[in-house]
Amino acid sequence: MRGHASSVFSVSVHASGRYAITTSSETAQLWDLDTFQRKRKLNILQSVGIQKVFFLPLTNTILSCFKDNSIFAWECDTLVCKYQLPAPPESSSILYKVFAVTRDGQILAAGGKSNHLHLWCLEAKQLFRIIQMPTKVRAIRHLEFLPDSFDAGSNQVLGVLCQDGIMRFVNIQTCKLLFEIGSLDEGISSSAISPHGRYIASIMENGSLNIYSVQTLTKEINKPPPPLVKVIEDLPKRKVNSGDLKMKVTSGRVQRPAKSRESKIQARILKQDLTGNFENKENEFSDGLNKKRLQILLKGYGEYPTKYRMFIWRSLLQLPENHTAFSNLIDKGIHVAFLNLQKKYPIKSRKLLRVLQRTLSALAHWSTIFSDTPYLPLLAFPFVKLFQNNQLICFEVVATLIINWCQHWFEYFPNPPINILSMIENVLAFHDKELLQHFINHDITSQLYAWPLLETVFSEVLTREEWLKLFDNVFSNHPSFLLMTVVAYNICSRAPLLNCNLKDDFEYFFHHRNNLDISAVIREVYRLMDTTPTDIHPDSMLDVFVALTKGQYPVFNQYPKFIVDCQTQERERIRDDELDYLKERQAVEDMQAEVDQQRVEDEAWYQKQEPLRKAEETRRETLLQEEEMMIQQRQKLAAVKRELKVKEVHLQDAARRRLLQLQQEQREMELRRRDDEIERKVRMRGREIAAKDLGMRHLELEPQKSLHEKNLTRNQEAIAKEMREDADANKRKVDLEEHMFHRPIGTDQTQNQKTQKLIEENLAKAEQACLNTDWRIQALHKQRCDDLPRNECYQEVAKLLRKNRKKEMEVLNAVMEGEAKKWEEAEEQDFHLKSEKKAAAPSDASRRWFLENEIHAQHPYHKVPRCQDEWVTSSCLPRTSQLKDISEMESLTQISLNQRKTRWDTMEWDLMERVRNLRQRLATQARNRCQTPHLLAT
Repeated sequence: MRGHASSVFSVSVHASGRYAITTSSETAQLWDLDTFQRKRKLNILQSVGIQKVFFLPLTNTILSCFKDNSIFAWECDTLVCKYQLPAPPESSSILYKVFAVTRDGQILAAGGKSNHLHLWCLEAKQLFRIIQMPTKVRAIRHLEFLPDSFDAGSNQVLGVLCQDGIMRFVNIQTCKLLFEIGSLDEGISSSAISPHGRYIASIMENGSLNIYSVQTLTKEINKPPPPLVKVIEDLPKRKVNSGDLKMKVTSGRVQRPAKSRESKIQARILKQDLTGNFENKENEFSDGLNKKRLQILLKGYGEYPTKYRMFIWRSLLQLPENHTAFSNLIDKGIHVAFLNLQKKYPIKSRKLLRVLQRTLSALAHWSTIFSDTPYLPLLAFPFVKLFQNNQLICFEVVATLIINWCQHWFEYFPNPPINILSMIENVLAFHDKELLQHFINHDITSQLYAWPLLETVFSEVLTREEWLKLFDNVFSNHPSFLLMTVVAYNICSRAPLLNCNLKDDFEYFFHHRNNLDISAVIREVYRLMDTTPTDIHPDSMLDVFVALTKGQYPVFNQYPKFIVDCQTQERERIRDDELDYLKERQAVEDMQAEVDQQRVEDEAWYQKQEPLRKAEETRRETLLQEEEMMIQQRQKLAAVKRELKVKEVHLQDAARRRLLQLQQEQREMELRRRDDEIERKVRMRGREIAAKDLGMRHLELEPQKSLHEKNLTRNQEAIAKEMREDADANKRKVDLEEHMFHRPIGTDQTQNQKTQKLIEENLAKAEQACLNTDWRIQALHKQRCDDLPRNECYQEVAKLLRKNRKKEMEVLNAVMEGEAKKWEEAEEQDFHLKSEKKAAAPSDASRRWFLENEIHAQHPYHKVPRCQDEWVTSSCLPRTSQLKDISEMESLTQISLNQRKTRWDTMEWDLMERVRNLRQRLATQARNRCQTPHLLAT
């Protein structure tokens, strides 16, 4: 049921119970309580708040009151506005805060922060009265009409709760203040009136809850209408003063108006004069009941009305209702004798068991003998079950029963009351000798046919209704009535009793319900009460009824004190021994429980360890299996890797072969292309030779010669440039060595970096020298490749030109000899260069060794590179070992450079040898071709 943005402060339900209105400060909602769904919602302006929305009683109208004092009436079914109340006069204009409506829905009372009350007539839709409260009233907090049984819903008394915490009740017709509740010391916070107007419940500002009786506060409420017939009385009537009607509220209890004793006596005397019958004082109860009249009523109907039975019993027994004394007994707690009551008397209802325990404990604390009375639970149980909701009444009824109807029961304690049983036996002998003789013949004493009925007060042999009916008569008569009831029960049951011959049958009969008319038993009791002789009548031996004293309960000591004390001491000793035994047994049980618990814990631990062990074994096996699988997978992976490696090798081999084959094919294609071009050029040359003369050819040879000379000059310049570069590099190296000698590095890190840089530069230079050599070899190879077709052309020209064959051969031989000489000179120079480098290497090593010694002399902790990734401190090794390491490093570096240069020189020498051999073969082939005749014709 949602929809309110702020808290709901008012809920109003329709008289039919189907609809409800919930109100908050911003809206009001109409709900259907059958489906709990919202039907309509009242929307208003935010500036105009809602004060209250509610149903009018006994009507189908909804009244809405807003904070601007506007009041509207709406039809519940159609939600159509029926009317609006006019604005109040300006002279008494107040802001309405609280509202109240009479039960007939005709009058609306409204109030607020003022001492004025506005009364609206909803039927006439106008303000018909303004009530001004006393001047000490400044604001009104709550309004509520006081219902009256005789005003037909048009309530005339209005309760007004003011800001001072006092609720004043005013008659709206006479404007008379009838009474007030609350005070300045104990103000009222909120208040509610019962539907019939009999009680007022108020929550006080100190947190207490006070309930007021309206009848004791005023006589103006629930007054019946005056009779039509008026009687003229001669006696003067006592005038009630207004001061007697006002009550002074004290701490939680309302004081009733005090009545003078003289007026009570005067009224009683007047009643005696009118009736003319003087009744015994003992038959008059304080609440107005008369014992003689109750007995007449009881004999006429056989029982008291169920609705008023408890009230009549309380009046007959004259219960004092000593709250304080009973609370003191209850505060002592459960008596030791009744701690284990549930073991002996297992009662299904735990509430009933607790009430029985408390009642018996209170009796035991009241008198010591009741803690040792074994039949006390049987005696008290029916009363406990009857008064379980009022333990005080239950206790006082049982105590009154023990004092009056259980007289002389405890004189032969702990034995049954022999004197009482003898009275019963004497009465039975007088009225039914045959039945008594039958009991004597079968050894049945009064302890069997009388005592079970007395100790259970007939609760075992009667139903609830029969038992209540019986005790209506018991409590209304002399205490001897109970003993006569035992005799009457036996006499009325004489037929089945005379047929019993076994003791067990008699015991069963007096402990179970029988088919017996309780009304006949009660009539028989009255007959026995009237016909029994005085000498054997129990009333001559029993005292009359004595009520419990008010304030404190009387002392009960009608029992042999020494026996009770002896039994109490013996029982205490036994109880102490039993407690000691129980403590020892509890200790043994605790030890046994601890042992069992330890054993259970050990077993549980072993049981927990077993799964852990099994789990560990399982995991170990799983790990072994996983390791085995891992090994197998590794083996498979290794096999796969081997296969892949083999495949890779095969693939690389195949790729290498394909590359070699491709290179071979490319070379063959190149050779074929060269051959084709040579053939083409030869054909072209042949045509040119055929067209031109030999002089012209000679002129063409001269530029070619000059071109060859230029090429040779260019090669010589390249070699000279290379030599200059080597000289510059050597000069830079010398400059660097002089710089290192004069300005050694200050720190180890800088020296290491420069040393590493120098090595890297040397390696780079060596690599560059290798690259240059390779480049020169490639250039030379290319040049030789270019010279091949030219030589072939020369040879072809020599073949074609017979006349100049010798000259051309001489020229060719001269060129070849000069070229061979040049190559020999180049080889000799290269060899000389290598020898010079080899000769310069020791001097470089000695000079570097000298520089290192000087550096170590200046920096004793200088770090020398031992290898590429390792450094050692010079001070950690001897000086000789350091120098040896340096020399070894230099030698290894020089050897690696020399090896690389030697390898490249070897490759260059092999290449030149292959070129020389190729040239010789080509020259031989050219000579052979020149000697062939048909080539000349071509």
